Amino acid sequence: MDVLFHTALSVDPFLELDAHPECGGLALFVGTVRDHHEGKAVSRLRYTAYEPMAARVIRDVAQATKDRFHVPYVRIAHRLGDLIIGDVAIVCVVRAPHRAEAFDACRYAVDAVKHGAPIWKEEFYTDGSSAFVEGCCIRDDGHDDTPRPHRHHSHTSHG
Repeated sequence: MDVLFHTALSVDPFLELDAHPECGGLALFVGTVRDHHEGKAVSRLRYTAYEPMAARVIRDVAQATKDRFHVPYVRIAHRLGDLIIGDVAIVCVVRAPHRAEAFDACRYAVDAVKHGAPIWKEEFYTDGSSAFVEGCCIRDDGHDDTPRPHRHHSHTSHG
C-alpha cells in the first residue's frame, strides 16, 4: 500500500466508506499548505524524504496506531515534491467503533508521522528566502509520547 505520493492527494480513496460496518466513527485529518509561517509569507513549499525509511515509518505508525487504539483501519498518505498554497500535504483517516478513539488515534498518528518520518519541509517565502521547518506536535497538554525513530534540525537558507 502506497503511503508516499509525488502527485496530488485526494481524500476519497482513503475513506473506505463502504467497509468496516462495525465502525461508527471516521476521523479525518487533511493538512494543506498555508500561505504563512511565523509571520512570513509563504509562496510554496517542497517536501523531500529518505523514501524507503519514510514509507516504513509511516506504515509502522499506522500499525502502532491500530494496536494502541484498537481500531481496524488507519491510512496515512504524505505528499512529496513541490506544493503550492492549498495543496494537500498529508491525509490521515481512522475508522473506529466510536468517535473518541477515532479522534485520539488520528491525532496520535499525525503527530507520530510529523515527528518520526524522515520527511523534510522546505518553505519558500515571498521575499526570496527559504527555510527547512522542523515537524511539530499539535498536542497542547504538555505530553508528547509519540514514537521518534528519527529527528532532524531546522536550517535556513537564502536564495
